[in-house]
Amino acid sequence: MARTPDKRRLGRGLSALMADIEPTTTEPSAEPEQVAAPRADRLVPIEDIHPNPDQPRRAFSDEALRELAASIQAHGIIQPLIVRPDPAASGQYQIVAGERRWRAAQVAQLHDVPVLVREFDDDETLQVAIIENVQRADLNPLEEALGYKQLIDRFGHTQLELSTAMGKSRSHLANVMRLLQLPDEIQVMVRDGDLSAGHARALLTADEPIALAKRAVREGLSVRAVEKAAKSAGQSTAAPGRTRPEKDADTRALESDLSAALAMKVEIDHGKDGSGKMVIKYNDLEQLDDLMRKLNAG
Repeated sequence: MARTPDKRRLGRGLSALMADIEPTTTEPSAEPEQVAAPRADRLVPIEDIHPNPDQPRRAFSDEALRELAASIQAHGIIQPLIVRPDPAASGQYQIVAGERRWRAAQVAQLHDVPVLVREFDDDETLQVAIIENVQRADLNPLEEALGYKQLIDRFGHTQLELSTAMGKSRSHLANVMRLLQLPDEIQVMVRDGDLSAGHARALLTADEPIALAKRAVREGLSVRAVEKAAKSAGQSTAAPGRTRPEKDADTRALESDLSAALAMKVEIDHGKDGSGKMVIKYNDLEQLDDLMRKLNAG
């Protein structure tokens, strides 16, 4: 049997960890006087700072780095980097949050960068990196969803904890994480910008989501048009003379919460006598294995 992931939580809690990093979750703006930046602990030579090898964000746009470097040359680094003493090299530092600023500072040919030094362990470092990434304005919705999933699956945080600590509603977290239920082909369309998050959410209820996604891209369908097409297709597959009963808000909310927690599509049908059934849909054997691990852990 596969080993279940470690579900231990940080002793000081996610909200306390957020308080340590919140000032650095916003990139420097073009108006430095509008940014309430914390005072740096010290200036550190740029060559004494190294990226975190477990940084979940791997891609950095060259154009965006050049734009940030130009801002740094004009205004300096407004938000200090968060670093920790490098566990593998004495006198060196490892980036906890702010790798993009560190890379742009090299493009701008800075010799020193302002830092805040924190004594984070490996788990705390990874959580901070994930949190910083999911709060970025340019993050696509699937990257955001994967970040939340990591925080829930790997570190045992609940949607309520994430909602409270990150200032986002539970419905936002649930809606974003539902995108992970989509087939891989559709997720690629969302990542590439061919489909919006609104299109993707509309496809969740479609009986043939891939075919409808391709049609939406080909014909340039609006989100409303995709919603209408998904709904009409579902009604056409019902038994003759019957239509699917409209689900109440509580049932839809429960479906949404379970879908987000499992990262799989969950459907609940209640009978008039109080009985019913719950269907969990998986896309491949890997998702089925993941479901079994969660059930065994519970």
